[in-house]
Amino acid sequence: MWSLLDALWTRVAGYPAAEFEFKPPLTPLSTLNGSVIFVTLYYAMIISGTEWMRHRKPFKLQGLFLAHNLSLSVLSAFLLALFVEQLVPILRAKGTLYAICDKRGGWTQPFVVLYYLNYLTKYLELLDTVFLILKKKPLKFLHCYHHGATALLCYTQLAGTTPVSWVPITLNLAVHVVMYAYYFLAARGARVRWKAWVTRLQIAQFVVDLGFVYFTSWNCFASRRWPILTSYLVLFVSFYSSTYRSVGGDNLGKAARRAEGGGAVKLHVQVHGPKGSGSLPESTVVVDEKKKGQMEVVLLGR
Repeated sequence: MWSLLDALWTRVAGYPAAEFEFKPPLTPLSTLNGSVIFVTLYYAMIISGTEWMRHRKPFKLQGLFLAHNLSLSVLSAFLLALFVEQLVPILRAKGTLYAICDKRGGWTQPFVVLYYLNYLTKYLELLDTVFLILKKKPLKFLHCYHHGATALLCYTQLAGTTPVSWVPITLNLAVHVVMYAYYFLAARGARVRWKAWVTRLQIAQFVVDLGFVYFTSWNCFASRRWPILTSYLVLFVSFYSSTYRSVGGDNLGKAARRAEGGGAVKLHVQVHGPKGSGSLPESTVVVDEKKKGQMEVVLLGR
């Protein structure tokens, strides 16, 4: 895998990947000011873009949206495979403690290349928000906060040279392989029933991340990243609770999850009256996601 990356890197950058060094301010987006300005422009784009689309019809952008999600899923899988290729020999030879606490374990030159590439993908992922704005989909606080903060978080990982960085990065890449594959399949109209599991994976990811970061902060070095990771965990748990536990009943919960993007899902149910009165006419339960993200359940006579 590394030979493939090196060939691609050499073609684009004009020199081998083995010669890369993260050198602020020479390396693109390698300063805190540059990252903060980029993220600030991102939030300004959200405000101006939402206002610009206020009286316009939503764009479909189906082909671009599919290509975006598929490319990010494949790119995440490629980077994950590269990380695994570097990690396995180190973990086998020296163990996990060495890999998360010693720079000779988790901060070698190949790792710096991969950390930087992962950092750049966070700016590419900001296009998620652009698509939501142009398609006039609801923008949640969690989405906007997470995307902007993650770009800054990945910068601090590079600037801080902490070898434990590979733990949250590899877990995040694994989740993104699944998450962007889900978005791709759902956009194609496939009936994908594991959306809730994507959120569960994200929550599990942050729990593991925090465990490693707390441990290394106490035993190996000082780290200032845990407040951001903690906020992610709190927000994702809150999102999961409000999204997947707000509609009572297992069947209605599943139906609501399938009402992605404003579609409606119908469940045929037989409603029984008082004992001895027989069954009432069959009704249809319609779960429809409204523009404001609220789900409405109504009963319609057949």
